[in-house]
Amino acid sequence: MQKFNFSIQTRDGQRIVSVVIAGRDQEEAERKLRQMYHHCEIVSCNANQMDDPKTQQVVSVEDIITLISK
Repeated sequence: MQKFNFSIQTRDGQRIVSVVIAGRDQEEAERKLRQMYHHCEIVSCNANQMDDPKTQQVVSVEDIITLISK
């Protein structure tokens, strides 16, 4: 999943600089945004990956066997 950081202007004219919404793609994130802020105008959108490569770890069968045998 990705995080999308939106800057929007509400229908009342109020500007909101950072609204972060998670979604599979930008279209889904915009749909969720419009459910919360009806008739808003999207000023900008930046996408960020939620999955941090540092936190993902690949574990092999050999590693698991080594842990069990200790």
